[in-house]
Amino acid sequence: MGKQQAKDESLGGAKDLVRARDQLLKGGDTRHPRLDAEALRQALVDLYELWLTTKGAEFGITRDSGLAVVAVGGLGRREMLPYSDLDLMLLHDDIDPERVAEVADKLWYPLWDAHIKLDHSVRTVPQALRVAAGDLTAGLAMLEARHIVGDAELSNLLIGGVRREWRTGIRSRFGELVEQAETRWKRNGEIAHRAEPDLKYGRGGLRDIQLLDALAIAQLTDAMPGLGPDVPGGGLEHAHRRLLDVRTELHRVAGRARDQLRAQDADEIGSALRIGDRFDLARTLSDAARTVGYSVDVGLRTAANALPRRGLARLRRMPVRRPLDEGVVEHGGEVVLARDARPQKDPGLILRVASASAQSGLPMAATTLNRLSEDAPELREPWPREALNDLLVLLGTGRSAIAAVEALDRTGLWGRLFPEWGAVRDLPPRDPMHIWTVDRHLVETVAYASALSTRVARPDLLLLGALLHDIGKGRPEDHSVVGAELATRIGRRLGLWPSDVLTLSAIVRHHLLLPDTATRRDLADPQTVRMVVDTLEGDAQLLELLHTLAEADSLATGPGVWGDWKASLIRDLVRRCGLAMAGEQLPQPDPIDPELLEKAEAGGVHVELRPGEGRYTHIVTVIAPDTPGLLSDAAGVLALHSLRVLSASLGAAGPSAIDTFVVTPKFGDPPDAGLLRQELIRAINGDLDLAAVLAKKERDAASRPSPYAQAAPRIKWSDTTIRGQVLLELRAEDRIGLLSRLAAILAGAGADVRWARVVTMGAAVVDSFCLDFGATDTLERRAEIEAALLAVVPHPEPKKPTETDSRTGSDENY
Repeated sequence: MGKQQAKDESLGGAKDLVRARDQLLKGGDTRHPRLDAEALRQALVDLYELWLTTKGAEFGITRDSGLAVVAVGGLGRREMLPYSDLDLMLLHDDIDPERVAEVADKLWYPLWDAHIKLDHSVRTVPQALRVAAGDLTAGLAMLEARHIVGDAELSNLLIGGVRREWRTGIRSRFGELVEQAETRWKRNGEIAHRAEPDLKYGRGGLRDIQLLDALAIAQLTDAMPGLGPDVPGGGLEHAHRRLLDVRTELHRVAGRARDQLRAQDADEIGSALRIGDRFDLARTLSDAARTVGYSVDVGLRTAANALPRRGLARLRRMPVRRPLDEGVVEHGGEVVLARDARPQKDPGLILRVASASAQSGLPMAATTLNRLSEDAPELREPWPREALNDLLVLLGTGRSAIAAVEALDRTGLWGRLFPEWGAVRDLPPRDPMHIWTVDRHLVETVAYASALSTRVARPDLLLLGALLHDIGKGRPEDHSVVGAELATRIGRRLGLWPSDVLTLSAIVRHHLLLPDTATRRDLADPQTVRMVVDTLEGDAQLLELLHTLAEADSLATGPGVWGDWKASLIRDLVRRCGLAMAGEQLPQPDPIDPELLEKAEAGGVHVELRPGEGRYTHIVTVIAPDTPGLLSDAAGVLALHSLRVLSASLGAAGPSAIDTFVVTPKFGDPPDAGLLRQELIRAINGDLDLAAVLAKKERDAASRPSPYAQAAPRIKWSDTTIRGQVLLELRAEDRIGLLSRLAAILAGAGADVRWARVVTMGAAVVDSFCLDFGATDTLERRAEIEAALLAVVPHPEPKKPTETDSRTGSDENY
């Protein structure tokens, strides 16, 4: 029988197939109601299977024929879309080539002539297995193969063989699999943050679902790792269905196969799916894509850890549990709970895990997040001081915080900490200048703010203001007004002082004041300056915070939003407002408890340790002869025992120094006060080389992926009313034994520290020292001390200037 005869005999059936498909797509009348997206896909699967099984039987593709039709692609997955390609393979058991060609012609020609897109092949099982082994894309497609009609045993040989070889060969193909996915993501971008996303090939799209299925078939991971139905959005299965529904309606609207969602089609698709308008559809897609993206990250990481090792690599695969924080350890390249951790009794564990993840650059294990989600209780209001500090540490890690917050959010834990987040989660921007969803923009702003945190005296309020400045969006009222009310509620929940709650609320309320005024008003008009000063009630600290937040907010909005012109206008406005305000209040020494004064008069070395206000905080008081190196020795002994200084107040009474430290142990309980006293005496006598011991401790910790800070350190000098006395304020990122190193430098330079106030806010420190130079106060001496201090504090990673940097117009010398 010739090809034309084969074509003529079966053409009518294929045209009937097309008519039936078109009727399914049209629908909308009483006889044929319009099918929703999921029902349409199932109806199309049934339709194509019916046609193939019917025609297959007519053409002799029967159970014992040595022939079988196998579907891959959409039909293989039972996800047939209106205009998707029909991917078919005709398998044969090495039978007569003429017979195979005759059957193939009868099957393919009607489909071609009916204008159904067909991707076809004719192979024996060994031939198909060789193709799958040599071509990764073809191999992945065959993993989805499904028997349609004919010799089922032949189909099973292919399906079983492809899956068996995939499992046994995954070790050698995993690198190529990851590289292929990363290339695809780079080419097509993230669905969650694209105006016109590619639903199939973009990051978080349908190809990523298939990637997870392939990893599951290789028995390296669960097909739905790390997520269940109770997380925001309904989990991975719901996200998968949403993506399929949108792509199904995209085909129906376009009248042809299409993967990229065009803006002009979004309203119609949103309406068809009963989601809403294009903004509602964008929010739905963002949620689905970010859920898929997080699941792929977990799946690839789990798969990499599960890969079979050989030889020396197998011997080296003995993961070490390295402590990171109380109840938190590193294991196998992930952050996990320590064996003795009790999530049910430790509500602050969620934030300790997240901050450890961001600081170390290691991802949180999905099993850990699941356990926290199931067992960890909610933090009581107000939060304990340790929980707030862990939140600030997390936010202060810069871009590392983004992945940590995303993981918490995708698993429902971030919303537990901040219920207000639900209104901005996946909320698309209304302004085309914004390139991120509102929730991602908030976290991006935090990342930029952390790099600017040393510009302000209150980096903690800067980071919290960055996190919350747009929290009022997603509601019909003015988002700044609503946000200020929410910030007040959140600030109280976090346990901020009432004055700090007011400042945080004002930051959110007025976060647009400086950029709007600077770009729309005449700065030379005194009324403009007066309006800003009155609005801020003359608060110079608030002005400083809003100035820095304006830059971080602009940088996080999108390319070109922050530039030289905007930066110079805001800087000029801030300068004029600063002159009109009362000025900045200088730090003052803390009062000393009379009981400590009496003990100081008795002389000797005393170390007291008592519980602090929080569960993990303690107060250490050191009274000893006021020698130049005492502060360095005391702070060094505390650091040696992994006691992190949260705040310190340093004073003197006659010949004795009285130093009070609020500390928190890195792990477990603090050491006995007697041991601290013993080692302090050794340090004072020169029998303990603290500098060398602390340097080794820091090397062994290696808690960060790099030694670099987020923000550049800054030193500020201020004169006092007492001749010869000056105030030195250092703003920097913390490190092991930092206070000890700073004090040693001051002592070595002969600077008499009259008093000091040390405050740690998250990962940032603001240390103020009152130095008595007497008659030796010179600019040269200040410069020498400043250079020595800056040499021991963390600095940002140096980077070469780029064209983008020059366009931003960032100026740190305000």
